Amino acid sequence: MNRSPDLNRRRTIRDVATAAGVSISTASNALNDTGRINAETRERVRRIAKEIGFRPNAAARSLLGGRSHTVGIITNDTYGRLVLPMTAGVSEVLLEAGVSVFLCPTNNDPRLAHLHLEALLDKQVDGLIFTATRLDLEPPPALADLPIPIVHAFSEGPPERVSFVPDDAQGAELAVRHLLACGHRRIVHVTGEENYVVAHRRAQAYRALVSPEARVMFGEWTEEWGREAVEILFAGDGEKPGALFCGSDEIARGVIDALRDRRIRVPDDVAVIGFDNWEVVARQTRPPLSSIDMELKTIGRRAGEAVLALCRGETVPPGINRIACRLVPRDSCGRADHD
Repeated sequence: MNRSPDLNRRRTIRDVATAAGVSISTASNALNDTGRINAETRERVRRIAKEIGFRPNAAARSLLGGRSHTVGIITNDTYGRLVLPMTAGVSEVLLEAGVSVFLCPTNNDPRLAHLHLEALLDKQVDGLIFTATRLDLEPPPALADLPIPIVHAFSEGPPERVSFVPDDAQGAELAVRHLLACGHRRIVHVTGEENYVVAHRRAQAYRALVSPEARVMFGEWTEEWGREAVEILFAGDGEKPGALFCGSDEIARGVIDALRDRRIRVPDDVAVIGFDNWEVVARQTRPPLSSIDMELKTIGRRAGEAVLALCRGETVPPGINRIACRLVPRDSCGRADHD
């Protein structure tokens, strides 16, 4: 009497080799992309491994290949507003390559950052990605001399490293050009703290399109500052702006709330555009907020591709890579003349 196969038994590399009609060493080389194997054999081995449900043992693979097939992400973004979309992009790339991701938030605590790094190094991660809530945030000092590849995402690392950041100047140009295309001319820029490099880059791009003396109002990255800015702008009898380019969606939501309190219609009386495309905010404003998307998931994918290539010993040109932003038009600006 024939017994049915044990479907719960863990498949081994020997099972793959037997099913594919090759030696164990050939099967191992095909699955790990090593050795001199023709493409047809490699693809057949991988297809059969997938069909029979073979899952490589990570520990054994690490001992044989000198890699742990893990990557760590160090971030100060405790709330996940920026790091979670980037991590989604990183994970898409790494998981396809069989690499796991450890996400470690530091909450801007140097001691916690040091503990996370020690734990990641104990796990023998193959590489690290450092992300931050602002481009010019200094990474933890312990990152300076680690013997593994380090890539920066939403962080401008030292010249010898690879960094991926949004193109803030290009994003600001998108915002201003959209307001101009919607017929607005009296544009004021309400943005965040003056000591942020992104605030200056966006302000410079805005002034380059509007005028060198165009008004920029620096404040906090909060709804409260957005409301306060409206009170300042619309007090008295002077000329009022026809459009507000906001440095974040949170500022823009405060702006729209304050305009509504004054019975100023958006976009009929004043147009508003934000920066971030934080959908939980942008879609819930009334009217829905036009915004600039920083393509965080794309930044994560690019960072994942870079760290994976570096872990494989491939060359990746160092330097800062600026990722183009994207306009997401909704209802807060009116219709552009090219719509």
